[in-house]
Amino acid sequence: MSNKSNRKVALITGITGQDGAYLSKFLLDKGYIVYGAVRRTSSLNTIRLTELDILKEVKLVTMDLAEITNIQRVILDIEPDEIYNLAAQSFVQTSFDQPIYTSEIDAIGVTRILETIRMMGGGIKFYQASTSEMFGKVINSPQNEETPFYPRSPYGVSKLYGHWITVNYREAWDIHACSGILFNHESPLRGSEFVTRKISIGVAEILKGHRASISLGNLNAERDWGFAGDYVNAMWLMLQQEKAKDYVVATGKAHSVREFVEKAFNVVDITIEWIEDNGIENGHCKKSGKILVDINKDHNRPSETDHLLGDASKAKKELNWQPKINFEQLVEMMVKKDLIRLESNG
Repeated sequence: MSNKSNRKVALITGITGQDGAYLSKFLLDKGYIVYGAVRRTSSLNTIRLTELDILKEVKLVTMDLAEITNIQRVILDIEPDEIYNLAAQSFVQTSFDQPIYTSEIDAIGVTRILETIRMMGGGIKFYQASTSEMFGKVINSPQNEETPFYPRSPYGVSKLYGHWITVNYREAWDIHACSGILFNHESPLRGSEFVTRKISIGVAEILKGHRASISLGNLNAERDWGFAGDYVNAMWLMLQQEKAKDYVVATGKAHSVREFVEKAFNVVDITIEWIEDNGIENGHCKKSGKILVDINKDHNRPSETDHLLGDASKAKKELNWQPKINFEQLVEMMVKKDLIRLESNG
């Protein structure tokens, strides 16, 4: 298949995820032809593409990052101008249970795509989704492009390989390949296994009487949380630069899980009061006294990354990128969307 259209062609791996959906919408609005790589599965989840009303506009193709001949065939067929590799086993806790699968997709899968680009002459621009989890055990704060990495999970370690192999192919083969070191970015499309959505869904269900409380782990873990819709703009900007570089993408403001909980309940006019009982601090409704947030240490990671704060000065200066949605707006957006979903589902 030869793309003779004047429109740019993009291939997005992980198109059914949060970032893939927002990036697809962004590129479609810019006039791109958008292909989305999906794994062959009996239960393809296209709910995010449907929610953004773009499912019929993207072209889905079957591609498995564990199989290089499949990758080569798809890329040869599509002839993309740009490839955005967003596919990953991206849940940190799961990576401790499935370390080999995580490394197969998040590390070696990146090499398979880059090697295919090299074999095709190196003309395709490549974006690798790196992550702030690569910083892990924080040595300097805030973290920027020069901060040493010290990943604290199989996910972080695998992503670090993906990051450095991207740098290596850029330098060794002169491929326009870059990594976006994205700090935590959330949205109403975030998976329900992530703590932010766990909280926003929990608040909505508590308000509607569907459950009594939310069970959480480490309240003091701090993250630099931004809006995913803002961050996909930075991905695109990186591939439009004359010279490929790596960039940190972040808001520059850190907030704790505790703060996220408090802000989320504030959206529905509930004030949380933290009361310690037998060494465990639970969140009580200040008005009724009921426990709405119960702390269970089983939710804690085997090795925790406590404080992540990004310095996106380079992206702001060279890409002219700025986050538009702040922390309070993000939390409110997520809680209100989950309330709407709950009401529409009866």
